[in-house]
Amino acid sequence: MTTIAIIGAGSGLGLSVARRFAREGFSVALLARNRARVDELAATLATEGFTAEGFVANVRDRESLRGALEAAAERLGPIEVVQYSPLPAKEFMRPVLETVADDLVGPVEFSIYGPATVVHQVVPGMRALKSGSILFVNGASAVRPRGAVTGTSIAFAGESAYAELLHEALAPENVHVGQLIIPRGIGGGEPSHEPEVLADKLWRMHSERGEFRVYAASLD
Repeated sequence: MTTIAIIGAGSGLGLSVARRFAREGFSVALLARNRARVDELAATLATEGFTAEGFVANVRDRESLRGALEAAAERLGPIEVVQYSPLPAKEFMRPVLETVADDLVGPVEFSIYGPATVVHQVVPGMRALKSGSILFVNGASAVRPRGAVTGTSIAFAGESAYAELLHEALAPENVHVGQLIIPRGIGGGEPSHEPEVLADKLWRMHSERGEFRVYAASLD
């Protein structure tokens, strides 16, 4: 059995993705900073007959992130799929003229250093499997920067560029890198934005290995 590692796991999209992949035979590693949250999610999945375990990790702490992914692979099986979807902090979203250099440190650690740490931890295992997917989940500011959320706009742009470069570099090794853009947030009454619908879209990104960037809905 191989594993999907969901980084930034929560009770919305993370849980829906966990169920979707678990139904396809994956074990599930749930990574987040809050121990109680990931343990509760894992217990919920276990009651439904799925194999899941929670791991504590902070994406801005490289050692904790590497350690959690290593432990997940040892306990649950090789990591074949990663979903990188932690929720950005509110302080990352300052207006552009109020944003100073120090305000960008957190967003860059979160959206660039974190993904780079994850990639270099999991790609050797994916190469051994000769298969894998690394799936990034972002809001619209990743492709359409907004001055009201400067930190995330800048950092998500860097994350997008890194992910697209990975898409090109890893495709010949049967490792798919994709990005799902979710305009206007998850839920909110739009059927295309419901967690179960988005989870199915992420499953298809992994299983069909199409284009790099997929949109949950039109940006407009």
